[in-house]
Amino acid sequence: MLELTFLGSANAFATGGRYWSSFLANGRYLFDAPPTLLPHLKQLGTPLTDIEVVFLSHFHGDHFMGMPFLFLEYIYMTERRDDLFIVGPPGVERKIEEFAQQCYPEVTREAGYRRRYIEAQPGADQYVNEISFRAFPMNHVPETLEPFGYRVHVGDRTVAYTGDTMLCDEILELAEGADALVLDCTYCEGGGPEHMGIDDVRVIRKQVAAETTIILTHLNGEPDVAGLENVIVAADFGSYRFD
Repeated sequence: MLELTFLGSANAFATGGRYWSSFLANGRYLFDAPPTLLPHLKQLGTPLTDIEVVFLSHFHGDHFMGMPFLFLEYIYMTERRDDLFIVGPPGVERKIEEFAQQCYPEVTREAGYRRRYIEAQPGADQYVNEISFRAFPMNHVPETLEPFGYRVHVGDRTVAYTGDTMLCDEILELAEGADALVLDCTYCEGGGPEHMGIDDVRVIRKQVAAETTIILTHLNGEPDVAGLENVIVAADFGSYRFD
């Protein structure tokens, strides 16, 4: 069983009153960590110590700036003993630890658990806390970022996530065998720059297996998915189950 629960579904501008995009898989695997991460986890009633792995797609603020607040929670409010695994682009440990220390200097002290960082290495299967995943390079501001999408095996199901990207061949590789493909659809019309839009979704829908459910996120509005089979527009706090 795979259950995806969205903490938010908007782009960096929180367009239309939506919150920044992020989601949980089976309450244990977190994909991106926006500034609203902690209050939204609490609003959903998610046990904070259930989170085992955080997958960070890239280092734009709406995708990682919630991490220091989670660390702070584990120091003062919610005792944690199990390791927390954080997967991200090269340099992820330095980036997150330095940023967290700038926010709250005490969050890097001993807190009764370990933060274990894993750098994404595209082209090979990797393993984190007994699950396997594969990272795929995406096409999002490549001059300044090294962004990744992830295909993650959760039990007998597979979720694929593009993070932010323009249309690229790697998305089709990423989607292979996925039960759910969580897709950047920033633009309700057309597509680009730096992100995909509904025109790109139409192209992808024709090339990805029909049984793969496509869930659109990072939205700047409400895209019209009429005529697109098995395509869902994510809703803030919405849950989608795949048995």
